[in-house]
Amino acid sequence: MTAGLKTIISLSFVLAIGFLLVILSCALFKQYLPLLVVATYVLAPLPNWICGRCANPDDFVESTLPAVLAHSEIIRIPAMIMSITGGLLIYGTIISFGMFFQEEQEF
Repeated sequence: MTAGLKTIISLSFVLAIGFLLVILSCALFKQYLPLLVVATYVLAPLPNWICGRCANPDDFVESTLPAVLAHSEIIRIPAMIMSITGGLLIYGTIISFGMFFQEEQEF
């Protein structure tokens, strides 16, 4: 198996775990508002894709939304933790896919 195929398989596995954590954070606690966070993680790489650059690794867009929901007692703390972890895995995987398939430019 080539290194590229191993990378794609591992990134797909991490992405699936991320989605699983976000869905479980909603289903286990019967609060479906953390699903709104998925939209921010799906839309977050778009500016990077449009500009053709990768984001700063310290830039985790809107990872505080579940914390706000937990602070206002709309969702529970374990749901917040699962949602943030899953969202970061999703966002990181999307950025990794972008970096993996980015074509190298020759000058």
